[in-house]
Amino acid sequence: MQDNDENNSINNSSAGGLRGIAGLVSFSTILPLNIHTSIEEMARFTWFWPVIGGFIGILAGAFGFFLLNMVQIPQIIAAALIYSFMIWFNGFHHLDGLMDFGDGMMVHGTPEKKISVMRDTRIGTGGMAYFVMVALVTFAGLTSAPAALILPVIIVAEVAAKMGIVTCASFSEAFPDGTGRFFIESMNKKLLLLSLVLSSAIGFLALNLTGVIGVIGGFLGGALIATVARRNFKWATGDILGTSNEIGRMLSLILMAWILLV
Repeated sequence: MQDNDENNSINNSSAGGLRGIAGLVSFSTILPLNIHTSIEEMARFTWFWPVIGGFIGILAGAFGFFLLNMVQIPQIIAAALIYSFMIWFNGFHHLDGLMDFGDGMMVHGTPEKKISVMRDTRIGTGGMAYFVMVALVTFAGLTSAPAALILPVIIVAEVAAKMGIVTCASFSEAFPDGTGRFFIESMNKKLLLLSLVLSSAIGFLALNLTGVIGVIGGFLGGALIATVARRNFKWATGDILGTSNEIGRMLSLILMAWILLV
């Protein structure tokens, strides 16, 4: 009887793990997986997010490779289409966070007031300005990447984007309200190290040392946003985690383009 209970416990744990990962995929993309899970169950696998980023990167990178190396359209047009695909396939979730973050950064006053503005449904000048700045630099990074390497570059960039989220969550204090707190509270330094090792391995397999440096770009992006958030908002929210995704991708592309073109 005890053995049956133990087996049932293991099976339930495995099923919960698969649901959590599948739920995180559904949460991160537009894929209609119809997974019945909870935010808490998904948040247990926050450390696994960069691997999901690798899956997203394969799809976006294959799209970029098709445009540049098979259709052979001009890279400046391909870069615009690739970036559009990336933010669309992510369901615009992280982009929305970036724009809300920009609005909050424009406010003077207490952290509570800044967070209140950040969580407002309206989009202001700060949000539009942050979107334009990050979009332009990301677009420039995609334009600068060698066409022959666009697939691995995009894989690493999407891994780095999710590494940004993981890093930001690890160095932040969760705001008491909202779904972002579950992802932040699930992280610790050991899980951050595990995530960084996994991400670096994917980066190395994709693009050797350049890929590892690209992943570090995502790590630095997440750490930067966590620092900015502590100084301006005290706490971190889901919008701030979304911002770290966009900044992590942007810094990753900058570093890889710089290395590959030198």
